[in-house]
Formats: sequence, structure tokens, C-alpha cells
Amino acid sequence: MRLLILGGTEFVGRAVVESALARGWEVTVFHRGRHEAPAGVTTLLGDRTAPEGLAALADGEWDVVVDTWSAAPSVVRDAARLLAGRVGRYVYVSSCSVYAWPPALGHDETGPVVEGSPDAGEVPYAEAKRGGELAALDAFGDEGALLVRAGLIIGPWENIGRLPWWLRRIARGGAVLAPGPRDTPLQYIDVRDLAEWVVLAAERGLSGPYNVVSEPGHTTMGDLLEACARATGSSAELRWTPPETILAAGIEPWTDLPIWIPRAEQPELHRAIHGVNVAKALAAGLSCRPVGSTVTDTWRWLESIGGAPPQREDRPVVGLAAEVEAKVLAG
Repeated sequence: MRLLILGGTEFVGRAVVESALARGWEVTVFHRGRHEAPAGVTTLLGDRTAPEGLAALADGEWDVVVDTWSAAPSVVRDAARLLAGRVGRYVYVSSCSVYAWPPALGHDETGPVVEGSPDAGEVPYAEAKRGGELAALDAFGDEGALLVRAGLIIGPWENIGRLPWWLRRIARGGAVLAPGPRDTPLQYIDVRDLAEWVVLAAERGLSGPYNVVSEPGHTTMGDLLEACARATGSSAELRWTPPETILAAGIEPWTDLPIWIPRAEQPELHRAIHGVNVAKALAAGLSCRPVGSTVTDTWRWLESIGGAPPQREDRPVVGLAAEVEAKVLAG
């Protein structure tokens, strides 16, 4: 298989490259040159947001292209139109955020989605991802476009900061504000499991939308944070704190305390992120590793790069300020 990946040097794109190379694929990476591409790929340079920025893609044929773009849908449109007729399948890494609000519990790929346009410029995230989907469909049709609606993505190479924040905080030790209840169910996808499924699905010629995330309740908040303590060798004390105490202190779920969303207090948000139906992807070969593996490997990766994770410029920094945590813990 000949793979063209638009990006391919960070997080999801990098994981897809590594997975494809491991299967013996020929991989071409088109990127801006800001980060070093993985070894073993052919590199094409260009900025897809700039005039004539796709010039390096004017020639060439590939079996599949993978696109992880999450901003203006018109950027996906331009790439898809340019590649149509020279690429067998367009895989667009979308998001479960495309579903209309509020989502039903256990919503699947047949649920209503937000409005979007392939011609849009900068729009909110959900509309951007839906517009990207429509751009892929417009250029490649229902049979030639695979829409990968990913959920929460964590694992090595993460450049959003969610799991790295918890690992670094727990590694620091002391009393840790642990958001309860401990058994709050979590649903996420290890970036490597996402990449493996993308490569497998492309190889099999799948098309259409797929929710790609672990099963609901794959792990719990307690299991996740305890895995962080084991992986880091920390003696930190996890102080499980009721959601109402945390919310009363003005602490924001998901951003101040990454990954966590209180199920009873914010049921719509919890089921949107941690209550997605993934039966279709499971039937198509999705396999998800245990939380301990994801946490341990992410910590090893962090240590290998000096402990400071990369941070996407277009995403806010997540995590709770130490003084706020200390105030809540002090009661």
C-alpha cells in the first residue's frame, strides 16, 4: 500500500505513519517542515494554507491519503479536489464532536450531525470537522471516503496535554485533588489503537462514518489515576473529592481537570464524550489496549523527551493551578 499522509509528524499523524511503516507500506509525508518526519518516509514540503502551498502534491499517485486537519474545511476541500483521481481512498480523521447537541446516550453513526460546509473558513471545531467530512465526500464520494470519528485521544506523542498533565502532577507527589466519584466511567482511544484501526480500515477499503473510541466504561477515573501513580512510581495521595465541592470552587471539568467530566452534574457532556456507541468499529476490527499500557507508555515517552510534552499552538493549555488545588484540599 502507498500512503500519503497530510501532516504525519505529530500525535495522530505520527502514529498512523508508524503503524503503516510497521506493515511495510510505502509512506509519503506532506508537511510544513516544522517538525522532523519519522525515519523511513518520503518527505514532501508545503503549507496547505498558503497560495500554491499544495504544489508538491501536483503529481503522484497513492492508494490512500490520511488527513487529520481540524481547522478551516476549505483546506480539506482543496487537498481532496487536487488528489481526486490519483488516490484510491480519502481517510479523514474527524471527531465525535460532529454530532448535534445534545447527543443521545449511546449515540451511533446514524445520529444527527451539526451543519457544516466544505467551503467554510475558520469556524467552531464541530462545524470544522463536519465541513472536513463533507469536503472528503464531495471529492471522493460515499464509497471513496472513510470518516473516522475519533473520541478522546490520548497516548504517546500527545500534544494536547491531558494525560501528560495528570502524569506530571502525580509524579510531583503530595496530596492530589482526585475528582470523584472514583468509579466515573471513561471512554477514550489510545492514539496507537486509533492508528492501527485507520490503517486496517484503509487496507480493507472501508468507507463511511465510524465512531472510533474504546467501549463506554473501558476504564474509570480511579483506574486511570492509580495507573499514573504506578507508572511514575509516585507516592502521591489521591484525595477523592465530590464533584459538587470541585464545581463550587469554580474548577472546570475537562480543562482544569483534564479527561474528567462529572456524570451526574453534567450528564449531556459526559455522554457526549464518554458514552459513544462503537459497535460498528468493534465489528470492523477495533481493538483497545488496557489503560495501564497507555499510561505507562505515555510516561516512558515523556521521560524520553525530558518530561515536557509538546503543546499545540491552537489549543489552550490544560491543567489546574497549584494554588487552586491547594486551596480546595485545605478545605
